[in-house]
Amino acid sequence: MKFFTLILKNPFRNKTRTILAIIGIAIGIATIITLGIITDGLKLSTEETLTAGGADFSIAESDAPDLFGSEIDEDYVEKINEVEGVRDTVGILMASSRVEDQPFFVIVGIDPEKFAISNIKVTEGRAFASGESNELILGKVASERLEKNVGDDLTLNREEYEITGVFETGDLQQDGGAFLSLENVQEIENKENIITMIYAQIETDAQIEEVTAAIENQYGEDLTTISSLEDIASISQGLQTIDTASWSISLLAIVIGGIGVVNTMIMSVYERTREIGVLKAVGWKEKRILGMILGESIVLTLVAGLVGALMGIIAIQILLILGMRDFITPVYTLNVFLRGFSVALAVGLLGGFYPAYRASRLPPTEALRYE
Repeated sequence: MKFFTLILKNPFRNKTRTILAIIGIAIGIATIITLGIITDGLKLSTEETLTAGGADFSIAESDAPDLFGSEIDEDYVEKINEVEGVRDTVGILMASSRVEDQPFFVIVGIDPEKFAISNIKVTEGRAFASGESNELILGKVASERLEKNVGDDLTLNREEYEITGVFETGDLQQDGGAFLSLENVQEIENKENIITMIYAQIETDAQIEEVTAAIENQYGEDLTTISSLEDIASISQGLQTIDTASWSISLLAIVIGGIGVVNTMIMSVYERTREIGVLKAVGWKEKRILGMILGESIVLTLVAGLVGALMGIIAIQILLILGMRDFITPVYTLNVFLRGFSVALAVGLLGGFYPAYRASRLPPTEALRYE
C-alpha cells in the first residue's frame, strides 16, 4: 500500500472516535467562520449606511459603541449647519423594531423635506407628511418581503401607520426598513431631541477636509466626522470587539481541538504499536513514521475543517431565516474560510506532533513484542 494511501485511510480505522474528534473540531471551525461572516456583514452594512445618499460626510457620537448606539443632541444639527463651508444638514434617528415575524426591522426618522441629502427616492406613491402624522414610506426590499404596498397599514409600537410610498436608497439595510418622521421615531424610542447621525452637504467651493477639521476642532469631544471608510473605525468599537472575540475563539479552538487530536492520535498509535514496529523492522525511517502520523493528524483536522465550513454556512442560513437578513447582509469572503482552515491546519500540526514523535521513537524490538 502506498504511503499517501496509508495516511488517508488510517485516521478512519476507528470510525466512532474519528467522528467524535471531527465533530469537536468542526464546531470550533464553524464558530470561527460564522463569526467572521457576520462581522464582515456588519462592517459592510455600516459602510453602506455611512456612505449612502447625497451627503458629503456624516457625523456621529464620539466613542459610540456602534452605529445604533450613537446618540446626539438634536441641537447639533443647527450648530453644524452654521459651520463655515456647510450648505445643509439633516438629523436622522435609526432604530430597530419588531414587525410581524421580523425582529430587526430598521426604522429611520428624518425630515421629509431633506430627502435629497439622504438620497431617498420615492418610486411609488408619495412621501410621508412631516410632524406626528402616522405615515411612513416602506423600502422596496421590505415591501416585497412583507407583501405590503402603498395604501396598506404597518404596525409599529402597537400603532397603525399608513404606507404612503415605496422608496429605494441602494442601502440594503435601509431598503429593508421604513422611513417616517423624526418626531415619530423619537416617540417610539422615547428619545426626545435625540438623533443618531447628521448628514451634511458642503458648499461647492468648500474643501471637505477643512470643513470636517473645523467641526472636529469645535465639537470633537462630542462628535466625530465620517468622510471616508477609514474613519468608520472611530465608531466601530463594537465590531472590533466581535473581531477580538472571533480571534479568541480561534485560539480556544486550537487548544481544545489540539487536545482532541492528541488524544485521538495517541490512542491510534497505542493500538498500532505492533504495526509501527513491523514498519520500522522492514526499514521505515523515523522521519517516515513521524510524517505518516503527522499526515494522518492533518487529514483528520482538514476533514473537520470542511465539515466546520459547511456547518458555518448552515448556521448563517438559519440566522437569515430567523430575521438576520433584515439587519445584516452576510459577506462570504475567502479570508474567512482561510482563517477556518488555517486553524484546522494548526490544530493538526500541534495536536499531531507529540503522538507522531512518540511513534517515531518506538524501538522496533519492543514494538514487535507488544500485544
